[in-house]
Amino acid sequence: MSDAQQAELTAEEVSEQKQVRLEKRDRMIELGLVPYPLSVPVTTSIDAVVAKYPDLEPDTKTGQTVGISGRVMHIRNTGKLAFAALQSGTGVKIQAMLSLAEVGEEALAQWKEFVDLGDQVFVAGEVISSRRGELSVMATEWRMTSKSLRPLPTLHTELSEETRVRQRYLDLITREGARQMVQTRAATNASLRATFAEHGFTEVETPMLQTLHGGAAARPFSTHSNAFDTELFLRIAPELYLKRALVGGLERVFEINRNFRNEGADSTHSPEFAMLEAYQAHGDYNSIADLTQELVQNAAKAASGDGSMVVTWADGTKFDLGGEWPRISMYESLSEKSGVTITPETSLDELAALAAREGVEVKLPTHGKLVEELWEHFVKGELERPTFVMDFPVDTSPLTAMHRSKPGVVEKWDLYVRGFELATGYSELIDPVDQRARFVEQAREAARGDDEAMQLDEEFLTAMEFGMPPTGGMGMGLDRLLMALTGLGIRETVLFPLVK
Repeated sequence: MSDAQQAELTAEEVSEQKQVRLEKRDRMIELGLVPYPLSVPVTTSIDAVVAKYPDLEPDTKTGQTVGISGRVMHIRNTGKLAFAALQSGTGVKIQAMLSLAEVGEEALAQWKEFVDLGDQVFVAGEVISSRRGELSVMATEWRMTSKSLRPLPTLHTELSEETRVRQRYLDLITREGARQMVQTRAATNASLRATFAEHGFTEVETPMLQTLHGGAAARPFSTHSNAFDTELFLRIAPELYLKRALVGGLERVFEINRNFRNEGADSTHSPEFAMLEAYQAHGDYNSIADLTQELVQNAAKAASGDGSMVVTWADGTKFDLGGEWPRISMYESLSEKSGVTITPETSLDELAALAAREGVEVKLPTHGKLVEELWEHFVKGELERPTFVMDFPVDTSPLTAMHRSKPGVVEKWDLYVRGFELATGYSELIDPVDQRARFVEQAREAARGDDEAMQLDEEFLTAMEFGMPPTGGMGMGLDRLLMALTGLGIRETVLFPLVK
């Protein structure tokens, strides 16, 4: 049995301990004690006390009386003394000391009878340091704040990944890395918003329930509205609504949102995920690439904790997100790595032959799909450093403007970090006539069986016909950004990921 497995108690062990704890709960109620009070007289936090007294000399009294609350992570009872390590929500610990002289015989006896590992308790008393120099609260009273009916996992071994994901609350209680991820994610979101504010962007919100799914090539989740008696879709992207905002005159907009795609789940994909999208009037795919690099690099500074663009992954690896990121051509890099010259004019038969030779399978192959799959086969895995892959095939990019100087490609980039796609950016297609033709072609692909093809959105086309300014747009998965900043898989970066 592995250490991770040993950390988790058997169902029988949990059942036995739960029964004992239920009996303690009932006994407390019989005695008039409250196992789940509505409030306790907390005066400060464990974190604040520890921050105030970082280097208290051994066997010292401060004269400060506090009321604190925390979870019991270690407990030791002796004859006239009881000790407990109380942990705050951030993982900071302080020792609670209960002595017969300070709390009295009855309170000490009740502590020994009723308090278990995992319980949340309140203690009030003077802040001191023990003879061993351990910062402590010498309690004059204590109360149960929440009786834990289930035992904590064994604290000296790690939880299995399955348990960490399914019972994240246990992960947060027992593992510093889980708590740190929450803080890193919050710091990252704050950094993104601050960078957008510096550039004059407005944060907006768009519908999560949509009558048509669009803005990306993906399979949607569908649902039914009883009020409207109509089928609705959970959004796969906010793009088409954010572009409506640009038509309305909001020239710089962004949204941090939840998207849903009814597709596979693996180390880089989740059916529900957090997405950042931004659109800047009078920008293009070059200026939006500059902005994206700034957003990620500022997030790295926030995540590193020291203002550096060098982040430390969970395995200790240092990863440098600084400097100017290279920009490479999709077609040129594919030609170089495959040893075959591939251009927008390369025939479908030639691409299909190369794919067959390399064992690359493509459902409903088109020129663009084959080029992108072959590029992933030959090039993607070698891109460790952040890299913008520029200039994509036309038929796979229905919302993107044609390249202004290179025939047969569109002004689109994908940003790859550590070999996975982190973000994508466009010079947006603003010609409503061309956009309608692209949607019609997508409808043909849907008729051929492509369940990721976009639908023709008449309301969006109507908005475009009122005039949308030249625009640069980008989208970035926030869960994947956290992957780049921490080196973890997507299920570790999401606080409560969807699991079967």
